[in-house]
Amino acid sequence: MNAEHIKQFLNHLTTNRNVAAATQSQALNALAFLYNKVLKIELGDIGVFKRPKRYEYVPTVLSILEVKSVLRSMQGRPALACALLYGTGMRINELITLRVQDIDLANGTATIRNPKGNKSRVTFLPQKLTQSLTKHLVWRKQLHINDTHKGFGYVDMPNALSRKFPKAQTSFEWQYVFPSSAVVQDKQQSHIIRRWHTSSSTIRKALQKAVRECEIYKRVTPHTLRHSFATHLLQAGTDIRVIQELMGHKDLKTTMLYTHIAAEHCKNTVSPFDRL
Repeated sequence: MNAEHIKQFLNHLTTNRNVAAATQSQALNALAFLYNKVLKIELGDIGVFKRPKRYEYVPTVLSILEVKSVLRSMQGRPALACALLYGTGMRINELITLRVQDIDLANGTATIRNPKGNKSRVTFLPQKLTQSLTKHLVWRKQLHINDTHKGFGYVDMPNALSRKFPKAQTSFEWQYVFPSSAVVQDKQQSHIIRRWHTSSSTIRKALQKAVRECEIYKRVTPHTLRHSFATHLLQAGTDIRVIQELMGHKDLKTTMLYTHIAAEHCKNTVSPFDRL
């Protein structure tokens, strides 16, 4: 089967299966990987094919009371993680890959070094979380000390820093703030036992459980807390360009999406039904 058959299949997905644009793109990428990397067949130009219309969606946002009730229903490290998601506007992958050295409690800031688009940024830490973060880091240091005594204590390093600074991978400042509950053996170096960061699914499941307990009937994910962060800042009168920097958006148009959610004209306008 050649490029013409792939084009027919992509048209079939749009015309007959009525899939979303992202689903068609995923199918195209999967087929391209199969042909180029596995079958070693050069596809060339597939040509023009019918694409589904992309819709602009309005993200789900929780009210301040809903956020408060959800966070109060959570316990342990997932509760702290979700509080940071809402309090800083971080993405879930940015949160779980935070290193100890990225948390600056003295200045009340967090440095996000592996964001989407590979452009690091600095965001503020909520003052109300200072005590909880301090206790958490004390627990995290003790966990690292215990790992070190057992011969573990290694963490994965970005790029080739483990070769340039071999001792850094056992230092506390490079450890993940939210570690995994298990340690794993390095596949290439069997004598090294590493502790990775926690899984995003652990935080997601804890959040969804709290949402159900609070009887909130919205589709809530960790990213919903990020949307709520930006919307509530906008409603409080924060300059939209400040929000753009905190969110790490390259284009202001992306941040402008929250103006539709926080639109005051919707709140100040009375429905004609209420005048009956």
